[in-house]
Amino acid sequence: MLNIFARASVSRVTDPIGAWLLARGLTPNTVTVVGTIGAVASALWFIPRGQLFLGCALVTFFVLLDLIDGAMARAQGPTRFGAVLDATCDRIADGALFAALTWYAFDTGDRWTAAAGFICLVASQVISYVKARADASGLSADGGLAERAERFIVALLGAGVQGLGVPHLLAISLWLLAAMTVVTVLQRVFAVARSAREAA
Repeated sequence: MLNIFARASVSRVTDPIGAWLLARGLTPNTVTVVGTIGAVASALWFIPRGQLFLGCALVTFFVLLDLIDGAMARAQGPTRFGAVLDATCDRIADGALFAALTWYAFDTGDRWTAAAGFICLVASQVISYVKARADASGLSADGGLAERAERFIVALLGAGVQGLGVPHLLAISLWLLAAMTVVTVLQRVFAVARSAREAA
């Protein structure tokens, strides 16, 4: 949802950075891989150890590289391999974040919050899969309440602010996000059904 409204504003910042990196010999695929490794390592190292704010801050930094690699790809000209690599790395980073938050919740004995994290982990992968499968079938499954940007904002804000000492925000954010992601799965399935009827 945020992608629709924020893309033009964000591009004004990221496009010059992407062009600058390309001029120095970096490729979009390199930035994609570096960002994914950084996000995964930050999530899985810091968050389960209880360093929520630091972990979330580092994950945020590395996830923002995903905006830069997109700008670089637009400037250079996107490739089919780059698109697949970017989508694959996005799923890995998503999974690492929600796995780390679930791990932390289990480790602290908060099984209800861990359950919410598990729902988010599974549903976020399904959201992306429905779109990918629909695209491969020539159908449409765009949009939804909790696309990738919304999922990261809610999860990272909730966990990060709890890391600053505000209690219960991780549980609140994960249960809110669990509901949002389940709704988004349904929205995308209904969108595919509508697209299939229109294509018939």
